Amino acid sequence: MCSKENIRSAIENAMKGKSHYSEVQYVKANMEKCIDDLHVLLSTKQFKNSEYEIFQKKSGDKIREIYKLPFYPDRIVHHCIVQTLQPMWTKLLIRDTYSTIPGRGIHDGVRRVKKALKNVNGTRYCLKLDVKKYYPSIDHNVLKLILQRKIKDADLLELMSEIIDSANGIPIGNYVSQWFGNVYLSYFDHFCKEQLKCNYYFRYCDDIVILDADKNRLHAILVSINDYLNNELNLTVKGNFQVFPTNVRGIDFLGYRFFHTHTLVRKRIVKQMKRKLNNQKSMVSYWGWLKHADTYRLTNKYLYERKFK
Repeated sequence: MCSKENIRSAIENAMKGKSHYSEVQYVKANMEKCIDDLHVLLSTKQFKNSEYEIFQKKSGDKIREIYKLPFYPDRIVHHCIVQTLQPMWTKLLIRDTYSTIPGRGIHDGVRRVKKALKNVNGTRYCLKLDVKKYYPSIDHNVLKLILQRKIKDADLLELMSEIIDSANGIPIGNYVSQWFGNVYLSYFDHFCKEQLKCNYYFRYCDDIVILDADKNRLHAILVSINDYLNNELNLTVKGNFQVFPTNVRGIDFLGYRFFHTHTLVRKRIVKQMKRKLNNQKSMVSYWGWLKHADTYRLTNKYLYERKFK
């Protein structure tokens, strides 16, 4: 992880899409010095987490606290860690965990949910739940124990402890936090798949969907899930969990509403799209949402008629 090759790669990856920032331009102009300094900082265990810049950002209907660290050295160090551990962490995660993992984004999840819904009888009912205040509620000691199951390098564990203990819970905004959040629920995913026998289980961050033929079984699964989260991870299921017939209400997940017969884009995304009709770049990005759903009329009205193809 401390190798100069890994640090160089981490800098290049951390720079993507951020080259207009002055701190990124400084690192780019002084690449070799920054690589040498980071190599010494990491290999001699002198790295200390910098102070956070904390601000609020609206995400849908929620206001989230975002924690921002300097590009150098913190965000580069996070990339160094993830580049080293990503292959191992990816193997640990089940197939139907999405977010963060290369190749397993939103639209990969959409394809997988659609495929599951082809088994109409086996997916008649849906259990939908998420975790109450997930990232702020992650227990540092539990997270460290989970990391220690696969990682035996004491120096690397010490480095990650420095980052983990730098804020309450796991701060939203850190690059490595996305992976910590996924790994924290990784053994829970296996519990649901292998012990509770959930054939159709999907998770995006802490947003979870389970499909089954029997609503009573889903209620029993919910009890077991709540017990596991409480006892093993010190987490709580948010009170807005639902068990419902799939085709009556549709499954609100990954920005879409899924039915057995069709898929719709979430209303909030459509409203956002309509507000940005005169921005061609925005409309092209919204095409990425529309093309994965049954939106012939919507696409024809707002894209093709405006020559956004």
